[in-house]
Amino acid sequence: MNLLKAASTVSLWTLLSRITGLVRDQLIAASFGAGALTDAFNVAFRIPNLLRRLFAEGAFSSAFVPILAATRATEGDEATRRLVDAVATVLFAALLLTCALGIVGAPVIVWMFGAGLQELDLAVVMTRWMFPYIGFMSLVALSAGILNTWKRFAVPAATPVLLNVAMIGAAWGLAPWLERHGIRPIHALSAGVMLGGAMQLAVQVPALRRIGCLPRIGFGPGAWRRAWAHPGVQRLLTQMAPALLGVSVAQLSLLINTQIASHLGPGAVSWLFFADRLMEFPTALLGVALGVVLIPGLSARRAQGDDAGYSAQLDWGLRLVLLLALPCAIALGLFARPLVAVLFHYGRFSAEAVAMTELALRGYGVGLLGLIGVKVLAPGFFAQQDLRTPVRIAVVVLVCTQLMNLAFVPWLGHAGLALSIGLGALVNATWLLVGLRRQGHYRPAPGWPVFVARLLPANLLLAAGLAWASQRLDWLALQAQPGVRVAWLAAIVALSIVGYFGVLLACGVRWREFARRA
Repeated sequence: MNLLKAASTVSLWTLLSRITGLVRDQLIAASFGAGALTDAFNVAFRIPNLLRRLFAEGAFSSAFVPILAATRATEGDEATRRLVDAVATVLFAALLLTCALGIVGAPVIVWMFGAGLQELDLAVVMTRWMFPYIGFMSLVALSAGILNTWKRFAVPAATPVLLNVAMIGAAWGLAPWLERHGIRPIHALSAGVMLGGAMQLAVQVPALRRIGCLPRIGFGPGAWRRAWAHPGVQRLLTQMAPALLGVSVAQLSLLINTQIASHLGPGAVSWLFFADRLMEFPTALLGVALGVVLIPGLSARRAQGDDAGYSAQLDWGLRLVLLLALPCAIALGLFARPLVAVLFHYGRFSAEAVAMTELALRGYGVGLLGLIGVKVLAPGFFAQQDLRTPVRIAVVVLVCTQLMNLAFVPWLGHAGLALSIGLGALVNATWLLVGLRRQGHYRPAPGWPVFVARLLPANLLLAAGLAWASQRLDWLALQAQPGVRVAWLAAIVALSIVGYFGVLLACGVRWREFARRA
């Protein structure tokens, strides 16, 4: 398997997902602004998304993919399919119960996330409508784990595009219809979320059928007992326990931050949301893509006892992170205002919202290297089926993050929340790296000092150019000329990319160094 080709496939589809996601967010910002209504929607949408990250993409995927990859590498495809059927049966039963409890308990859940919301009742209604989304996405996560283990990366990477398309259609077509009939148009977004979840699950079926691994879900007490007794399910549940605690720590931090933001006045939750959406561009294109392609390969190599190949894959991932994430971090820090203005400063999204979102984006950008680095380093532990070490680290990072909130929020407001998360991510990544080194699982390949020295000139020139371009134009005043503003941004971004890689080439960095096979 060519790791670079696989990562590029995931990144390209993820890029399309992020582009459609930005279109979605632009439409939401222009239609509803950044105020009490969008705060309510963002909190309501964040609840099933948190559970998706907690269970589906977090604890479940962290435990399931390594077990699935190891089973396939050591026991073959037929045993792997039996494991998939058992896991799907147990998961489906658990999801039915979770969704029912979530709908009934929506008022308590929303209060836990945003007691300070002005539109608390609206958030409760939208949470009830959107809670079944966690069921769709958990089954999508199961499908993605299977397809990634079979080295079919394209469909799972392309799936999120459908959510964005559904929400764009709902905001564009359904919202005006609701308004004409006396219904608050923000409810259209809830309908778009549910439609998008159903569409994402539907496209998995043909892909799973092609590899002969469409899960067969059993129904009834007998089927549930047999699935529960499967050794692979028991091993999965055992591994999920520490993983669930680890992911819970990260999501608990998000819950606390959302709760704090809800008390900072109307708009604070939305400013952080829009900044986070911009952050997801590099974290998804780089971090998620690398994590997706590394976990199956690392797990298989660990199962086969190939320590050298295991370390080499981690080294490859870390070098790629530094090569691509560092310039992104510089851009988010020094070019934040143009990015926010060009993408969101339309309709009801005010100049104040631009300034506040810019501050949050700068805070997040401080920790971009850490956020992406964790996506590469954590799989190093997951592949060993060691989920306890990342959990212990995550607990300490949570405490550090909240202590930083105590210092930063009174001084910086909502931007202090973003800065705490960024700095916490750096602490997390550094600790994971030190842990892998001390355990002897990762041994840096020769040439790191030379590699870093070659990156410095390109990044310094990029920083100088973006700082100059950010101050050269009045990006807010160009709101009346959106075409001109977009053209300027496109030209600067294109010139920055060409200049960055051109300087890297002149300094001796060769792309073929990363096109290694694993």
